[in-house]
Amino acid sequence: MVRFFTLPFLALLAGSAFARIQSEQEVIQDAPVHTMEGWSYVDCGLAADPIQLESISVIPDPPRPGQDLTVVVKGHVTDTIKDGAYADVTVKLGLIKLLQKQFDLCEEARTANASVQCPVEPGAYIVNHTVTLPKEIPQAKFVINVRGYTVDEEDLLCLDLKVDFMRNPFPKLW
Repeated sequence: MVRFFTLPFLALLAGSAFARIQSEQEVIQDAPVHTMEGWSYVDCGLAADPIQLESISVIPDPPRPGQDLTVVVKGHVTDTIKDGAYADVTVKLGLIKLLQKQFDLCEEARTANASVQCPVEPGAYIVNHTVTLPKEIPQAKFVINVRGYTVDEEDLLCLDLKVDFMRNPFPKLW
């Protein structure tokens, strides 16, 4: 389940604690929410973070259990990302933590044979990644928090995702 959401973003991070001071919290609250049909994301990072997300898109939209999901992430890397960069990922169902795990971003990119590998030099990147979603994903709303850090423990990226696998009882009429 976690690889479905995190691998494309981790590939961008590799290829390309929650404590914040008050002024940073205000920036996070002002971040635009990007809403799609069955999911949304907020780039909760700062303008100084080494990874700046431009957009995230998924096909199909919304994601469907048991089907392939292609994620396209566009972003810009401002500082070289070196081996040792990592991400703390938390997956929640309501207030219940289903998973809290740390991922080595460069290792995840190597394992997934991602198009972008460490070290990642500054520049613009587009990462496409396809995974097969498990059929067993429950009909529920999930919240995924990704906090990326450089090898020097500096902020790399902040991303909050919400994915709704609940079936809509009302069909779309238009």
